[in-house]
Amino acid sequence: MSASLDILLVEDNPRDAEMTLRALRKGGVDSTGILWVKDGVEALDYLCATGIYSGRAGGHPKVVLLDLKLPRIDGFEVLERLKNSEATRVIPVVVLTSSAEHRDVLESHRLMANSYIVKPVEYDSFVEAVGRAGIYWTRSNHLPYTR
Repeated sequence: MSASLDILLVEDNPRDAEMTLRALRKGGVDSTGILWVKDGVEALDYLCATGIYSGRAGGHPKVVLLDLKLPRIDGFEVLERLKNSEATRVIPVVVLTSSAEHRDVLESHRLMANSYIVKPVEYDSFVEAVGRAGIYWTRSNHLPYTR
């Protein structure tokens, strides 16, 4: 993966991942700048250049789209580890989940999520919400580690 990764999508459900990728492409995000990983371990390995991504060259993604309900390590723990590490705390993390539970929203923000989006059930609303989020985080947001 190149240093120009725009989005790290952390989603274990293949159908939700494909729908998210389609929504991002429809929203104008170049799909070559998106990496999909299927669990919290793989996400942390990528972001920390460990495990299967040991020695990977390149910087941080412009944004992490993070589901909460993940196998092996859940989204809360991924978020906590990222925001507690000097090396990764500046990476924007957008929780993209089906949970509208108040306690999940509160916990995500307590752990310093940059945004919390509940996946709309209706397809057109989903495409619009994810597409807009993708464009904002990849084109409008200014990051401290990009030039």
